[in-house]
This record gives sequence, structure tokens and C-alpha cells, in this order.
Amino acid sequence: MIQVENLSKAFSLSRQQRKEIGTDAKSITAVNNISFNCQPGRIYSLLGPNGAGKTTTLRMMATILKPTGGSIKVNGYDVVDEGVKVRSSIGFLTGSTGLYQRLTPNELTKYFADLYGVEKADYEKRKDELYTLLDMHDFAKKRIGQLSTGMKQKVSITRTMIHNPDVVIFDEPTSGLDVITAENIINLIRNCKEQGKTVIFSSHIMSEVDLLCDDLAIIHKGNLIHSSTMEEFRTQMQSGNLTEEFIRIVNYASAKV
Repeated sequence: MIQVENLSKAFSLSRQQRKEIGTDAKSITAVNNISFNCQPGRIYSLLGPNGAGKTTTLRMMATILKPTGGSIKVNGYDVVDEGVKVRSSIGFLTGSTGLYQRLTPNELTKYFADLYGVEKADYEKRKDELYTLLDMHDFAKKRIGQLSTGMKQKVSITRTMIHNPDVVIFDEPTSGLDVITAENIINLIRNCKEQGKTVIFSSHIMSEVDLLCDDLAIIHKGNLIHSSTMEEFRTQMQSGNLTEEFIRIVNYASAKV
């Protein structure tokens, strides 16, 4: 479970940054006092235009960034005060893979399994399940530097999931991937839900949201402008499809500012 309460994040601006964006303010607010909960066995989608604050929010959940205000609890652990326990119970996947190019998928996956203290028998079983689900067996012994973008994303997923985390955070996991690789990732997300994990993901692809989402929030300029179940969202729609409704909600919020 993820509990977000009155969460805020502000970044300090250097003199050069203030000059570039044309402001005298010494800081900029990326996330502004947002609250929501993500439940086990449900998929929560975090939506918003570029620069809305989605990635900042997910990085705070993953303990990469420290909140300026408010709190986040993951499985009951505070991300600031109990960061080690939070990191041991989550898997965080981002589009920026940051993989070590000279290792093979097998070597990298084993390295992260050892970091998390995964027992050998559990490691072998878990690795085989992930490799089969993601169709990775054919390139498991190749150097990561020789792999395609889609293959590297699959390796990143195995690194994220090898310790079988209770909470999984996906930051635009299919961005820039081919259709087959994207489908593998969608199947993985469904699999996480079936296992009763807490899943949150951000995406620009409304067809993915339609396929996967149980609950959703829309963030715009750091503010939470919509929060509901997917069923409620469809029932309350004033537009012809999900994409048009998303645009309508964002434009309405912009007009109010």
C-alpha cells in the first residue's frame, strides 16, 4: 500500500536557472500538496502532461528525492525515516535504464538478487518466471551493450522485480518501445495485480490506462486536479473518449489558474 498525504516538493533555482526561465523566485514547486492512496491488488495510474510532477512524485516514493512537505508511507514505512525498509519492499522502473553495458542480463540480475539477499532457489525460480514472461532466454548471455532498447528495458524489469517486491512503481515503462516489448510489460503489470501487489504507473498512452487502470489521478502543474476510480472516470466523462476527457480536464484546470 502507498499512502501519500499533503505531499510537496520544491527545487531551489540557481541564478542562471532563474534567468533562463525568467523569474525572480528562488525556488520552483514541482508537486503541491497532493494526497492519494494506492491499494494492494489494484493498478493506480498517475497521469499528467509533461512537467506536471509525475516523475518527481514517483521518485519521492522510491526515496530518490526527499519531500519538502507532507509524507509518503510505503507498506507502513515512511520514505524519509525508514528509507532502507521502503527500498527493500519496492521495485522502481524508469525509462532511464542505467544498465552496466559490459555485464550480461544474467550477471546483472544475479548482482541485484544478491543485493536484496534473495536465496538461490528463489532466485532461479524468479529469474526463470521473468525471463519466460518477457521472452529473454535468447539474449540472457549477451553483453547488455549489444542489446536493443527494448531488450535493455526487459533487463531493467528483471532487475526491478527479481526480489519479488510488494509494491511496484513504473515510470512510463513502455515509452519508446516496440509493440511486442510494450505488450510484454503490460502483461507483467497485469501479473503484478494478480499477485496482489500494489502497482502505480505513469503513462502518456491512454490505451494502456484503459487496459490496466483501476484508479487514477491527474496532476497538472504540480496540483492534483482529478482523483477517482476508473469506473467513476468513465461514468462522469463529458467527452467522446479517454484522451479527449483527459485533455478537457487539463484545459479546464489551466483556465482556472
